[in-house]
This record gives sequence, C-alpha cells and structure tokens, in this order.
Amino acid sequence: MLEILLPAFALMLVFEGILPFLAPTAWRDTFRRATAMTDGQIRFVGLASILLGAILLMAFR
Repeated sequence: MLEILLPAFALMLVFEGILPFLAPTAWRDTFRRATAMTDGQIRFVGLASILLGAILLMAFR
C-alpha cells in the first residue's frame, strides 16, 4: 500500500507547489477569495473535489 500511497502523496505536493512557485500573486489572491467564502461554499468545493477525484480514479483504473 505504501508503494502507491507515498508516490501519490509526493506527486500531490508537486502539483500543489506549482501555482505558488509560478504565480505567487494569483495564489495569494485565490486564498483571499477562499477566506471570504461561506462554510457551505467551501464544503461544496470540497465535495466537488472528492467526487471528481473518485471519478478520475475509477476512470483510469
């Protein structure tokens, strides 16, 4: 299990670091907008991310 989980985690960190590295101003503005969102909006974004990730996992397996 760790043979898959650790590389996946490492790849996630690479993708998460791309935007702050290439466009720090856009990254900062995105977080400013996110802090202005309501809890319901943040939950919806989280749910949409979970569903999209699950669908992509099923599609590429």
